[in-house]
Amino acid sequence: MLDLTDAAINQAISQTQDNANDTIRVGVTGGGCTGFKYIFDFADTVHSSDHILDYGKFQIVIDEDSLPLLDEAIIDFVHEGLNKSFKIINPKETASCGCGVSISF
Repeated sequence: MLDLTDAAINQAISQTQDNANDTIRVGVTGGGCTGFKYIFDFADTVHSSDHILDYGKFQIVIDEDSLPLLDEAIIDFVHEGLNKSFKIINPKETASCGCGVSISF
């Protein structure tokens, strides 16, 4: 199951309140130079086949195809130099691109 660190939960609460949208879509889609890339964005639509993780003040939705690829992954919120961002730590990744966006399984 996908897990979130305390830092990720706190940041997700802050961002969902600021954007007046309490639903975040997390997933995997084809693209990038190594084959796949992560989706991490606000969701306007929740499909009946989506898996929903309810965190009280916000929810995460994951499509059926992405669910097995995100099993055991952790979402963290990290500060790297001047940059702050959500980061998906996924033990199922076998490679990633130098740009840090594209991954393979």
